[in-house]
Amino acid sequence: MVVDTADERRHELDARTIDGEPFSEIMAALSALSDDETLVLINSFEPDPLYTVLEQRGFTHETSQVADDEWHVSITHG
Repeated sequence: MVVDTADERRHELDARTIDGEPFSEIMAALSALSDDETLVLINSFEPDPLYTVLEQRGFTHETSQVADDEWHVSITHG
């Protein structure tokens, strides 16, 4: 589930709360993303395989590890 934040141009998707493979929900959230919006993906590991898909679809990303088991990936249109 995508959660809007106080900044209406920033949305969060916590993949840790998704049962099963989160790829389809991530892609749906990216499809709904406007050019001036950011999706912050929260995950329990660094999603290396996702980076190639993002680049192929014209997105850029910045990743930060905020805890041993928590990564934040800020995704925007390239």
